[in-house]
Amino acid sequence: MAQKINEAHEHIAQAEKQAFEQAGMMLKDMQRLPEAVQYIEKASVMYVENGTPDTAAMALDRAGKLIEPLDLAKAVHLYQQAAGVFENEDRLRQAVELIGKASRLLVRQQKFDEAAVSLQKEKNMYKEIENYPTCFKKTIAQVLVHLHRADYVAADRCVRESYSIPGFSGSEDCIAMEQLLQGYDEQDEDQVSRVCTSPLLRYMDNDYAKLAISLKVPGGGKKKKPPAVAAGDAGAAPPEEDEDEYAGGLC
Repeated sequence: MAQKINEAHEHIAQAEKQAFEQAGMMLKDMQRLPEAVQYIEKASVMYVENGTPDTAAMALDRAGKLIEPLDLAKAVHLYQQAAGVFENEDRLRQAVELIGKASRLLVRQQKFDEAAVSLQKEKNMYKEIENYPTCFKKTIAQVLVHLHRADYVAADRCVRESYSIPGFSGSEDCIAMEQLLQGYDEQDEDQVSRVCTSPLLRYMDNDYAKLAISLKVPGGGKKKKPPAVAAGDAGAAPPEEDEDEYAGGLC
């Protein structure tokens, strides 16, 4: 008798899950997306409770994609929930992809404090699964986010911590970030611009490429140009090398 009761409960639970997801899909077709997402979330909770977490995570991912065009903050929440489900199942590759989606959307909303936390988690996961080249790219993203927060110290710390990642020290990514931090610290607008418009940063994910293009040095920056090019210096003494040429002409 007890076995039959359990089977009946399982059957009811399965029917409820399917009903919630079907309702969600119907509401999606009707373009009632916030309501659709609510039903999909309810179904995902039941999937977890009934021992099918993978199905729950995939449902949350779908819900995130549905609501993303309307509500970025809600999409971030759903992607983070889905990532948490995968992480609990030790499926880090699937989890880190979803955290990456959340990180990009946080940047798009200019929620840089939250983006910095999300990127650190993302980078730690890539390090754990030994995907070191992607760690390098996440370090670049971290530096850009921290500099947009006007937190040079945190940006510098991210690069220093990355020296322990195999292959980072001396890499193209490492050198570019060292040059960017130096230019930013010295308020050298030219050097910052050279790094930020380089192919390495220009061809990153669009949200991070936009951060690079829009990065401003503190205090408005300065350009390193010879004083002689200034229009108001016409009556000033010529540069030293011009004096040398003139001196040579008298000999």
